[in-house]
Amino acid sequence: MQKLSREFYLGDTVDIAQALVGCTLVSVTEDGITSGRIVETEAYLGTEDTAAHASKGDPNGRTRVLFGEGGYAYVYLIYGMYNCLNFATGPEGKPECVLIRALEPMEGLDIMAKRRKTDKLSALCSGPGKLCMALDITRADYGADLCGERLYVLPRKDTPEIIATPRINIDYAPEHRDKPWRFVDKNSRLLSIKLK
Repeated sequence: MQKLSREFYLGDTVDIAQALVGCTLVSVTEDGITSGRIVETEAYLGTEDTAAHASKGDPNGRTRVLFGEGGYAYVYLIYGMYNCLNFATGPEGKPECVLIRALEPMEGLDIMAKRRKTDKLSALCSGPGKLCMALDITRADYGADLCGERLYVLPRKDTPEIIATPRINIDYAPEHRDKPWRFVDKNSRLLSIKLK
């Protein structure tokens, strides 16, 4: 199956966040291939969105990859210990992205279990930090080309039932915290936070 093209990542960020649900994220390392079906995403709309890292408008700082064209990995550390994977989206100069929040593990479960130190399926990729650990995505992958060979995304094989909710843990951005820019597969049991 052919990877998602550069053009896919250059569209509207909210649309991309929805369209990624049901797609497959693939990570290729020396240990082997690991992959998972994307079941939860969040859209971050750059300088117009106070919850977004790029809202401070620093094209030379840690968000610099977001200021280029879409289709590249933006990986950052949270809580001093967990990596988070985002996909830069939109055209150059419009620093938006989609956070990948949860996956349903597919390929390389034994490798993921070793990395996560658990073989419990629900604990492998049900959160942004967990999925990065399971797929061995680190800050060394900052700027990785999502149309390349290290990290890439395959199109949907099915049509998920998608629900939009407010994003998670962004109380620091009261102006935007209630925007329905989190997208989940309604039928997945492996979300980072269960639907109410």
